[in-house]
Amino acid sequence: MNDQQERDGGGMEVALVTGLSGAGLSTAAKVLEDLGWYVVDNLPPELITRMVDLGVESDPPIRRLAVVLDVRSRPFSGDLVRVIDALEQMPVQMRVLYLEANDSVLIRRFEHVRRSHPLQSDSKEGTLSDGIAAERAKLAHVKAAADLVVDTSSLAVRELREKIETAFGGEGSSEIQVTVQSFGFKHGLPMDADMVCDVRFLPNPHWIPELREHTGLEDAVRDYVLSRDGAEEYLDTYLRLLELTTAGYRREGKRYMTIAVGCTGGKHRSVAMSEALAALLRKEDGLAVRVVHRDVGRE
Repeated sequence: MNDQQERDGGGMEVALVTGLSGAGLSTAAKVLEDLGWYVVDNLPPELITRMVDLGVESDPPIRRLAVVLDVRSRPFSGDLVRVIDALEQMPVQMRVLYLEANDSVLIRRFEHVRRSHPLQSDSKEGTLSDGIAAERAKLAHVKAAADLVVDTSSLAVRELREKIETAFGGEGSSEIQVTVQSFGFKHGLPMDADMVCDVRFLPNPHWIPELREHTGLEDAVRDYVLSRDGAEEYLDTYLRLLELTTAGYRREGKRYMTIAVGCTGGKHRSVAMSEALAALLRKEDGLAVRVVHRDVGRE
C-alpha cells in the first residue's frame, strides 16, 4: 500500500454493528472497544462516511472504526443501506455485524430491564411484540447485506464476546494487558488494583546506609531484595496464582489486570519485586506486561 492509499483510508477497517434492539449491541460495542476499536454509538447514518474521513485525517489516524447503529437513528434502514453502498466504494475494509434473537428472548430481556421497545409506540396496538415485529421487518434488507449474522438467543455474554473476538480481534486480540505497579502503603493503596501483593515481610534496604538512597531499579538494591529468604519462593508461588487468575480472566473475557506490589515507602522492595514479577510474567503466553513505579522519587 502506497502513501496515497494510506491517506485515502486504505488502511482503515470499518465495522457497522447493527441489529435488533435487545440482541446485544451494547455488549458488542464494549467488546470492540476492548479490542482497540474506536467505537461510536448511535451515529446518524448520514454522518458515517464523514466520520471515516475524519478518522483518516486525524493524527494519528484511526485504523479501526466501529459504528453501532439501531432504530434510534431515524430514518434508519434506508439510509443505512445507502451508507453501506457508499462505504463499499471507499478504500476501506468494511464489514457489517448483525445481531438478532428470537421474539421470546427479546421480550424477556425487555421485561427484565423494564424498558419499552423503541418502535413499540409506533405499532397499532402498542405492544412489545408489535414493536419487535416492526423492527424485524424494517431491518430485513440490512440483515441481508450483513457479513456476519449472530443469533444471541442462547448465547451467554462470554460466548458472544468470543464470537466477536474471533471475527474482529485480529492478531493479539486475546492478550491480557497486565500492569504491575509498585507502591508504598504509607501513600495509600492504588485505587485501580485488582490484586495486591504485600512484600513488607522482606528486610527493608532503607535501614542499610549504603542502599538507603538507591531504588529497587538499581542492581545493588535488587540483588539484596531478591536474595532475602522467601523472596524467590514468594515470586514462584504468586506466579502460579496469577496463571490460574489469568486463565479465568480469559474465560470471562476480561482483558485488563492491575497487580499492585507494595512495601512501606514504594522505593526499594516493591520496586525490585515488581520488576522481577513482570520479568516472569513476560515469559507467559498471551500477556502484554508493563511496569509502573508510582511512588519512586516521592520521598
